[in-house]
Parts: sequence; structure tokens; C-alpha cells
Amino acid sequence: MFSGSMVALITPMHKDGSIDETAVQRLVDMHVEQGTTAIVAVGTTGESATLNEQEHCHLIELVVTIAAGRIPIIAGTGANSTSEAITLTRCAKKVGATACLLVTPYYNKPTQEGLYQHHKTIAETVDIPQILYNVPGRTACDLLPETVARLAQIPNIIGIKEATGDLSRVPKLRQLCGADFAIYSGDDATAKKLMLLGGQGTISVTANLVPQLMAAMSKAAVAGDKAQADVLDAKLQILHKALFIESNPIPVKWAAFELGWCNAGIRLPLTWLSESAQPIVKTALQQVGLLQDLESIE
Repeated sequence: MFSGSMVALITPMHKDGSIDETAVQRLVDMHVEQGTTAIVAVGTTGESATLNEQEHCHLIELVVTIAAGRIPIIAGTGANSTSEAITLTRCAKKVGATACLLVTPYYNKPTQEGLYQHHKTIAETVDIPQILYNVPGRTACDLLPETVARLAQIPNIIGIKEATGDLSRVPKLRQLCGADFAIYSGDDATAKKLMLLGGQGTISVTANLVPQLMAAMSKAAVAGDKAQADVLDAKLQILHKALFIESNPIPVKWAAFELGWCNAGIRLPLTWLSESAQPIVKTALQQVGLLQDLESIE
């Protein structure tokens, strides 16, 4: 249903933490113009954890409205409460999202059976395509391939965003879940390799800053063009590394601000990028051609 480079969109904010809707418009338009194949609204990178339910639903509706059918919108609607995830998923369906992305329940550390029942209940309650999202580094629980295979039998669970960085899972997931089940990378550093192994695309943080380059790399990798994918990904690696020097989305929001794309807004408990980390991200922006190196010009 989706393939290529899908951006995990930041949520631009004013300095007081309120949502900057003008900047949202600017970013959505940029991704449409530069080849991003889908936008994930209000995911981890979109600071879903600090938005209340009303803001969450409003932001999904805003992105859908701005996109106006030009690009698919995948709404982040996961929660560690099954009932809350159902409410958010219903909201996404109501406002016209194309699909939903549901992170595994965080903090409460459910069993594999609990994970199965959680996602099964949401899928059977809300008739919208759903993508599982496994990121144990943030959630403290790991959705194992065998559990994914059970969930893949549910018609509207169409794929998984696998953010472990463990590429050995790709062939196992493909074997267990079948050819029609989509496997997406949730780890920019290994995204190229996952797609070359047969994954359908990537849900990317780096794509916030270089959508055209990320789209070209992803297109080559999905097509199995290793040589071209290698060349393009080599240009991206410094960004892949720099954008995780502090917790996502801290570095990518600072970078977008530095480029003049949004205001310097982020919500606690996230803080603005530390002064010691700023030169590292700035150097990465310079090396990919997003910022000029003023010292070299002088």
C-alpha cells in the first residue's frame, strides 16, 4: 500500500509550545514537492507523547486537510492504553487519514499475548489499514516475529515498522508473514540495507531535512539497485548519525529551526539541543549541502 521514503514528520511549535500551523503547511507542501511518498503525522518524531487527545486529533486533521489528497497520511495513533489507542484511531479514520501507525504499548510491558490482543482489538474495532510499530528501545517491549505473524492474519493489519535495527528479522518476518505483508524500516542508519533485503520502504527522521535525497535512495533500494542506493546512502550517513546524538526529535527540530523552517519550540520533558551537540548537527547540515560553511567562505 505504501513504499519508498515516508517521513516521520516533526510537529513545528512556537516557543510557548503551541503548534505552528503555518510551518506545518510549509513542511507538508515541501514533502509533496520533493518526492516523499507518505507522511506520518503525530508519531514519535511528532512528539505524540506530549500532545493531549484534542491536539493529537486536531493535528492529524490539519495534516490531512493540508495534504488535500496529494500524498497519503499515516496517523500515529498508538498508546499504552488500548481504549485510548482505539479513540485516536477512530479519530484518524473520521478525519480522513489513509492508515494508522500503532506503536507497541510502552511502559506497562505486556506479554506477547497482551501485545497480540491489544493490536487485534484495535484492528477489529476500527476499520482502517494499520501498521504495527516495534521500537523496543523506547517502549521496553519487543513485538516478536512470531506475534507479528499472528497479527498479519488480520486483514487490515498491513505491515510493520521495524525499528530494532536488527536486519536478521527481515527474512524471518517475510517467511512468517508472507509476501503481501509490508516491512518498513524505522531505523535510518540501516534503512538502505533493510530495503535491499526486501523491505518496502522506510519511515524516516532524516527525510525531514533531505526529502528528495531520501526519496531517491529509497527508490533505488526498493528496486534492488544496490550500487545507486550505496552512493546515495553514503551522503546520508552523517545525518543519520547526527540526528540521534540526543533523543529524537531534539536534533531534527533544532536542525529545522537552524534552516529557518520552523520556530524554536519543543515541549518538556524534551529540551532544546544542547550547545555542545549543536556544532555536530550543524556540521552534518553543511556536509549534505543544507547550510553553507561560513568559515570556508571567509
